[in-house]
Order: sequence, then structure tokens, then C-alpha cells
Amino acid sequence: MAAPGRDWIVFGFSTEEAAGEPGPAPGPRRLESGPGGIRRVWPAWSYAVVETGAGLEVRSAGLRRRLPGWAEALPSETHLVLRGAAAARAWPRAEAVRGELRGAPAWSRDLPPGPRRPPPLPLLPGGFVAPRPPFFAALPGGVRARGLVLGYEHVLALGSAGETYAWGGGRHGQLGHGTLESALQPRLVEALAGVPMRALAAGGWHSASVSEAGDLYMWGWNESGQLGLPSKALAQERAEGTAAGEEAAGDTGLTPHQELSAAEDTEFISIQAFPALLDLPQDLEVRSVSCGSRHTAVVTRGGELYTWGWGKYGQLGHEDSASSDRPRRVQHLVSGGLRAEEVVCGPWTTYICVMEPQGPHSPPSSTAAPPEKDGDNPSPAPVTLSSPGPAQPPDPATPPGRMGQG
Repeated sequence: MAAPGRDWIVFGFSTEEAAGEPGPAPGPRRLESGPGGIRRVWPAWSYAVVETGAGLEVRSAGLRRRLPGWAEALPSETHLVLRGAAAARAWPRAEAVRGELRGAPAWSRDLPPGPRRPPPLPLLPGGFVAPRPPFFAALPGGVRARGLVLGYEHVLALGSAGETYAWGGGRHGQLGHGTLESALQPRLVEALAGVPMRALAAGGWHSASVSEAGDLYMWGWNESGQLGLPSKALAQERAEGTAAGEEAAGDTGLTPHQELSAAEDTEFISIQAFPALLDLPQDLEVRSVSCGSRHTAVVTRGGELYTWGWGKYGQLGHEDSASSDRPRRVQHLVSGGLRAEEVVCGPWTTYICVMEPQGPHSPPSSTAAPPEKDGDNPSPAPVTLSSPGPAQPPDPATPPGRMGQG
């Protein structure tokens, strides 16, 4: 049963907007709970899969469908991968959203008997799965991964001793090897050698890791400030907004001329090809990290939520649509007395598991149709690895020549 006072809220793009319908009011939305509460969330761009005490269910615009008999999900805009006790299978997105999994799957792999709580998807015995053809890829024998996350073009793996491996597309520095070259095979991120990691996250074209000591490292593409490093595009937007008389989020207190001069003098970073240690305000230690398409969110060991990067749909939780290249604390949680326990970013959304206060403060509840029928899944333990998965939204800032992910 879910812990008392534990709840999930979400900021950003809604499934209604993805379906071309009017979206909810701006601001935080409470996820409609299920039997035993919500335990885990796996968001795609236009839908999400959640785990309740009764098992998995898929949620899209106004609809909820049970997925009985499955324990874990890996969604995308082309396919949904599900794992059960004896098999992993993939179905086309349209069938999965309707809850119609009766026909032959697009892909299937039988699983041998294994540990009661296996490593989280996308890891499978002998390799890993992606929610698009050809689905399964083997891991070289020299890589013993206890966790793995997927970006749009790259893969990160967490080794058994806390080491970090990266491979795939590298033209935005997302592999952390110091170059913009791709890598066909897993390669140790040498800049992090000797620093044991406890969590990894892969965004669209950026990467993050959290050390056992609570330090946060970021690398890859910084076009929207998703690394928390100075972004020239955002500095120019702030200066132009101030010059036009707009109230800019994170106002520096400078005149328009001073803003422009500061932008010219700042050393901006568009691509960070080596992992960079990112300091949060007050040297806070990080417990977990998650990356969206072009934004990043962390939970501190004190239960605070900080976000930065692309914010067009309010996914940063700062009650505006501004982007930010500076980590900012989400004040909504502070003012409501909410303690962040976990964060999971979708491509354009941020889902937060919070501990509710002993009082009336809570965000408004969303509405959804009741589930069609119950499931009977057991619940694996929560995980600290996170990525948006290859959910592949129609991102307006897609770099030229991006690999097709569905």
C-alpha cells in the first residue's frame, strides 16, 4: 500500500494538448490516484504509464486503461514495451493506449527465471531494449550494468562499481568523451573514472550523473540552458525581453544595456563535451536527477526540487513559460509544505512524487475516466535511473540530421 501522504503532481505539457484538445489550467496538476496510490510513473509525450497498487495502467487524454499482468513499462510515441515475469513485449502505441494487447506483439522476448527484483528497464538479460525497432541490443560481455538509460541518440550505463559508460550519437557532446564523435560500443567516461555514481539520466541530447557523495555532473547540449551553464540564446532573450519592458523570470536587476553588455562578456557554453561539476545554490547535495528533452530536474537530499532548461510549457514548475540556464528552486513545493521524494521527467513534463503536509495544502486534482478493470501486478522497488526515453516528441528545436526514433 502507498505510504500515507504520498502523492504525484505534474508540471508542463498535458496529454490533452497532445491530442489537440484544450489543456488544463497552467500550474501543477495532481495525478488521479489509483488503488493503493501511485507508485511509479513512465511518461511519454502523449501518454503515460503509471503503476498503482492494482498494477499498471496507461493514461492518455481523459482515458485510463489497465495493463494487467505486467510489472514495468518503457513508452515511446511509436511503441510501448512491457515487461512481466516471463517475457518482455512491445506493441504499437495506438494499440497500447487503447489497452488492446490481444494480438501478436511487434516484438517479444522470453525471459529466463531471474532475481525477484531485476534491474529496471531498459535492461534485460544479456542486453537492453528500446521502444522502437529493432528493439533489442546485446551488451558487450565486459560491461556489467546495473542500470541503463536512453537518450534520443545515445545510451548511458551504470556499471557494477558505479562507473559510467556512454555510446551512440555524440555530435552534441552527450557522450562525455571530450569529442563530438559517435561511439558504436560502450566506452568508459574517463573524466568520471574513480568517482562512483549512484544515478544517471539521459535527456534528448544531454546527460547527467549523481555521485555517491551527492555531486551533480552535466554534459552535452546546452541550447536551452539544460546543463545549468550560461546559454547565449537565453541571455539574449532576457536582454531583449527587458528592453521590451517584459518582466523576465530570474531578473538580474540590470538595465537593458547592462544585460546586453553582460551577455557579450560572458563565456557561453553551447556544447559541454566533458562532464562538468554543477554547483547548486548553497552547495546542496543531490539525491536524484531526471532529464527531459531539453530540461533537467533534481531532488536534493533535503527534499527540495530544482529545475532548469527549456520551460515553454511550464515544465520547470516556476509558474511561467520562461527557460532558465540557472538551477531554480520550485517554490510551489516550498509554499505548500511539500517534500520532493522522486522526480521523473517526460519530454516536456516533470512528474514529482511528494510527501503531502498534514493540512489542506495540495494542488488541484485532474479528472479522468475510471479504469476499465483491475490488474494484479506485484510492484518492483523504485529506481534512481531516469531518462525521458526515446519518446520522441515533435520537438521544435530538433538539431539537424537527428536520427529517427519513431
